[in-house]
Amino acid sequence: MALDVLDSVGFHPMIKRWFRQRFANPSPPQQRGWPSIADAEHTLILAPTGSGKTLAAFLWGIDQLFRQSLSLQSRQFSENLCGIHTLYISPLKALNNDIHRNLTAPLNEIHLLARSKNTAVPQIRVAVRTGDTPSHVRQSMLRQPPHILITTPESLYLLLSTERGRELFRQLQYVIVDEIHAISNNKRGVHLSLSLERMLALCRNEPIRIGLSATQKPLDRIAAFLGGQSYDNAKSVCIPRPVQIIDCGQRKEMDLKVITPVKIFSELPESSVWQPVYQNLYELILAHRTTLVFAGMRAQTEKIARALNRLHHQVTGNFTAELALAHHGSISREARYSIEARLKAGNIPAVIATASLELGIDIGSIDLVVHLEAPRSVSGALQRVGRSGHLLSAASKGRIIVLYPADLDDAVAIAR
Repeated sequence: MALDVLDSVGFHPMIKRWFRQRFANPSPPQQRGWPSIADAEHTLILAPTGSGKTLAAFLWGIDQLFRQSLSLQSRQFSENLCGIHTLYISPLKALNNDIHRNLTAPLNEIHLLARSKNTAVPQIRVAVRTGDTPSHVRQSMLRQPPHILITTPESLYLLLSTERGRELFRQLQYVIVDEIHAISNNKRGVHLSLSLERMLALCRNEPIRIGLSATQKPLDRIAAFLGGQSYDNAKSVCIPRPVQIIDCGQRKEMDLKVITPVKIFSELPESSVWQPVYQNLYELILAHRTTLVFAGMRAQTEKIARALNRLHHQVTGNFTAELALAHHGSISREARYSIEARLKAGNIPAVIATASLELGIDIGSIDLVVHLEAPRSVSGALQRVGRSGHLLSAASKGRIIVLYPADLDDAVAIAR
């Protein structure tokens, strides 16, 4: 079945050839998700981090765009007079840019493979629109729409609030909502639901909705959120849209420990817990190739990074070496991208982050995740610790460092 699903679903031979050159077999969310998406069913996919669920959501849409590029004249497809074909929405700006990078490589490879087989096809264009996007880039998207648009709920709302922005969605075919668990129970989710219904009124045909997450429960409630409701004029009632649930969830192996930086909190050196915390962090970072540390506040991330670098300078005598960098939403877009790239390449031993790196960003191979203070929820803890061991077969390794006595109770409860 693993090999037959590419044939049974009906992917284009060039797409099948590319996939089989890149991967041994389709993963479970791909095997079960592609038939549902190809049958034009709204689909919710639950699968662990690193299991290929993003490609499960995108590949059928890419296949349709590839076929379109073959059937249309090259100039007509390149100018993209039809507007956006696939809309990808995530709650995190950093995740959007990561998806853009991870989509660009497969699209380029498919394009080069087609050319090597004497099949001339124009390039499928991907664009990102977030609060970081410069104004001239936003204007160019309106003049020449991308085939695939990657955005946030807030930027989608702004697009729908302009006449030229609304025109982009007339021929929309697919809407992908990533990390759906992070917005399904809050105001951002309500905001997105309203935007999706507003957008639906603009589309010539109802687009297929695809939801993705590694940590989402209960699935039927999340599916109801993804599908929303349609209005039955004959009966004057709202009817929930049916959503196919693809449950590929599994319990990943986890190496999780709670660490107290001191034996007795009432006897702190220099009346502060932070010096022992820095020492613990320093030892953990040196024992691993790449470490991601989550802190509660933006100012705290910078303070911790400075302290670790200072300690590293004292220990090594090298006053130019960087051990840790701070990552949060207030630093510039260019700086965030640079830090993410250095972390992914293994060029910086540690990054101290807020929730800016919590969700499913592909930041490469992380050996260890450290959480300063107990996480506020089990799902949040799973999401953050899951940043380590990003491959499906790898164990996730996490450490929770407690900062005060009551925090120890919370940490132990979360860990259990």
